[in-house]
Amino acid sequence: MSVLQPGEGDLPGDHYLPAGPDTVLWGRLPCAADAPVLTIASGMTVTIDTVSHEGILEDQGKDPRAYFGRHGVAPEAVLDDAVAIAASLSRDPAHDGPHVVTGPIHVEGAQPGDLLKITVERLVPRVPYGVISNRHGKGALVGVLPRGPHPVSVFTPVEQRPGGLVGTMPLTDDGRRIVEFPLAPFLGTMGVAVAGDERPHSVPPGDHGGNLDVKLLTEGAALYLPVQVPGALAYVGDPHFAQGDGEVALTALEASLRATLRFEVVARTEALAEFGELTGPLARTDEFLVPMGLDPDLDEAMRKCVRAALDVITARWGMDEHLAYAYLSAATDFDISQVVDIVCGIHARIRESDFGRVPQRAGVSQAVASPGSAPSTTGRVDSATSPSGSA
Repeated sequence: MSVLQPGEGDLPGDHYLPAGPDTVLWGRLPCAADAPVLTIASGMTVTIDTVSHEGILEDQGKDPRAYFGRHGVAPEAVLDDAVAIAASLSRDPAHDGPHVVTGPIHVEGAQPGDLLKITVERLVPRVPYGVISNRHGKGALVGVLPRGPHPVSVFTPVEQRPGGLVGTMPLTDDGRRIVEFPLAPFLGTMGVAVAGDERPHSVPPGDHGGNLDVKLLTEGAALYLPVQVPGALAYVGDPHFAQGDGEVALTALEASLRATLRFEVVARTEALAEFGELTGPLARTDEFLVPMGLDPDLDEAMRKCVRAALDVITARWGMDEHLAYAYLSAATDFDISQVVDIVCGIHARIRESDFGRVPQRAGVSQAVASPGSAPSTTGRVDSATSPSGSA
């Protein structure tokens, strides 16, 4: 498995956006006051390098070559952009989050009231290793784990198997790596800028998206976000190689990815026809519509998710609310996205095929676009521009 240094390897998008001190934020998310690092037309694709925070954090020495070198990683197998970000940027660990996000990207024509559709076309690991961490005051078992006074970060190499890439772990610290689990890469953070001039903390997700940690957002999936500022000012980061629902220890298998994403503006009239009044994130896979509930209280997050699921079903298919409630109880799974990001997340999996016999209404599409398909012609499409230094 090759290492994808900045600008090396396949760059299939209409534009390429590298990760570097001038194109990322560390610990905070973009707001309306931030200038875009790239401007594109609706429907275009961008290949984006993302950088994991694991290996560059202060409690790991803020020197990724030294940190990963202690685990046997050669200097040339450590990402140059991770080294540059650690050396050039800083954050306040007491007040900022850990995540590195690449962006923001201005999507021409996007206005508040519209939706921004981000389709995940391709996700490629940039390195053959990652890290899973548990830090004090974080995770599902606060005060219990980690047992000692220091954070626990588990270095996890990736290996190729006949069925695909796997993460490898030992049963004991000095043991052979005989535990294996399949990779399913996704971006933990995808979002749009919030209004105003204050950058949000990178950890809690919200109506703007952000650190959603919904593992269904793998290749082929799409995320719909309510646009909050002109141009949307989209960003991505927090790359994961694999995650279990709940993400109980605090992090998933965190590792850098190269993502190719399509950004499309869904005009308000089309958005209302598709989903009704969408006020928060909604994901879509080739099988499911995935509304989300977000709240610091897990029970309230569940209630919000149920409400969001009801709203989507009644708006999209015209089902009476009491019947939709019964349908959800009989046929829909509600999964815990994560319980470790200050704001907890619940997501529902509504099978679109269950409604396959419902007559199609005007303005309602039936399936998410597959990777490599042509962009939608229903949004606003304009010419794209990019800043100097972007391909």
